[in-house]
Amino acid sequence: MPNAPVAPATADELCAEIVLRYESLSKRLKQIARYILDEPNDIALETLAVIASRCDVQPSTIVRFAKSFGFEGASQMQRLFRDGLLSNNMALGYSERVRQLNETTSSDKARPADLLAEFVEGNILALQNLLQTVSRAEIRSAVDLIAKAHTVHVVGFRRSFPVASYLVYSLLQAGKRAVFVDGVAGLAMAQVQAIGPQDLLIAVSYHPYAGETVAIVEAARENGAKVLAISDSLVSPVAKPADLVLQTRESEVRKFRSLSASMCLAQALVINFAFEASKDKGRRTRAPKA
Repeated sequence: MPNAPVAPATADELCAEIVLRYESLSKRLKQIARYILDEPNDIALETLAVIASRCDVQPSTIVRFAKSFGFEGASQMQRLFRDGLLSNNMALGYSERVRQLNETTSSDKARPADLLAEFVEGNILALQNLLQTVSRAEIRSAVDLIAKAHTVHVVGFRRSFPVASYLVYSLLQAGKRAVFVDGVAGLAMAQVQAIGPQDLLIAVSYHPYAGETVAIVEAARENGAKVLAISDSLVSPVAKPADLVLQTRESEVRKFRSLSASMCLAQALVINFAFEASKDKGRRTRAPKA
């Protein structure tokens, strides 16, 4: 009889294990896994019935999910997230704060100024949440990937297009060799053939994930290139094959999703790279000649 799995000791360990095992999970368990990764604070605060409803599964399925990761039951799994929530001094999850915002401010009789206030508040929440989903270490790793790459290729279609185009523009301004995989004239897959093992592909994609972007990520990996994904889930089809994922969750007000957090992240990446490149250039200039 195979040994029972050992339950992770922290929420971070559990999330890492979920990402590792995600593809082997059933459809229903994948729904739970993704919700845990995307809404960890909800897992800590909500009842099993509420979580089951939001995952579109039965409560017993969540119990089965928890046991498959070595827990005695769902409450033991929830306790990991509750302990992490208390240690971070966060009283309310991001998604719940957004839901409350929508419930208290949305109205068919809203005036233009009221609508502006709704979008501002929603974007403020998304920007604050960015500090929770992207760590200092991840920013450091992303800047290192950009710095070490011979050429940075960037792809992003549909809603992601503005973020991708800004990254290319600003990287070029910072003196980095960058190429926009824009797919003009249907040449996206032809463009990706130029990506080599010394290059980096930055892929920007959010649900429902552009098929073109997913195909380009897979082709870049086959070519041996590094991949940096900017996406809304750690288990999205562009995140799973990536070397590094920067999870970015945008605000959604009246069914319209913003790009404020993504643009802020893109700007921070490029400016960090520019600062590092400037320091390296200064060190080389001051180095004594042999």
